Amino acid sequence: MDLPRPGTDTRRRTVRSFVTRAGRLTGAQKKAIAEHWLRFGVDFSAARLELAALFGNAAPCTLEIGFGNGEHLAGRAQTEPERNFIGVEVHRPGIGRLLRVVAEAGLDNVRVIAYDAVEVLRDQIAPGALDQVEILFPDPWPKKRHHKRRLIQAEFVGLVATALAVGGQFRLATDWEPYAEQMRLVLDACRLLEGVDPAGLTRRTPTRFELRGTGLGHKVHDLAYQRSLTQRISR
Repeated sequence: MDLPRPGTDTRRRTVRSFVTRAGRLTGAQKKAIAEHWLRFGVDFSAARLELAALFGNAAPCTLEIGFGNGEHLAGRAQTEPERNFIGVEVHRPGIGRLLRVVAEAGLDNVRVIAYDAVEVLRDQIAPGALDQVEILFPDPWPKKRHHKRRLIQAEFVGLVATALAVGGQFRLATDWEPYAEQMRLVLDACRLLEGVDPAGLTRRTPTRFELRGTGLGHKVHDLAYQRSLTQRISR
């Protein structure tokens, strides 16, 4: 089977924060998508998801955006069976790898959406539906002319904050210091969020992007925010 192509709604969004890389699917990844998408995959739709119906329970839900090969998401799903996880990714080899892992491990608390995270948050996730959102090592788009493609922008952060329940966590990490500085500026300016100490959050499983960065001597910046308990409304 083929997966949906992300970001087809060109009328409503012109700048993309991702590039759909044409990485070659292995035979195992193709097989995983063909055999397990119906079980773990969620097709994109502008209709709001009913998370309790999707998972068959009302457990708190974490959304990971850009899960790459899925090692962090699968690791958390295995060690936190009391929590549900949705992974959003457009890179098909990573989707295939994660589907194979979750199927082999029987991780029924995982679902995958193969679509643009902006449209997923805007159209598919109901306000206040999520307990956590994680974005780990997003593309830093280091060249100045590409900064407009960075995912962490004011409009996007507003979508994340709206999707979080009161007290819900927004967790980010990057090994690119200038991007970390921009993240803090944008996040601090969102009146629906307030900063919290990332040291008390669940320990992360290092991703290949993190290992690549630390191998180059980059410092990892962890950031954490929560949906404001005072329900401040943006102007």
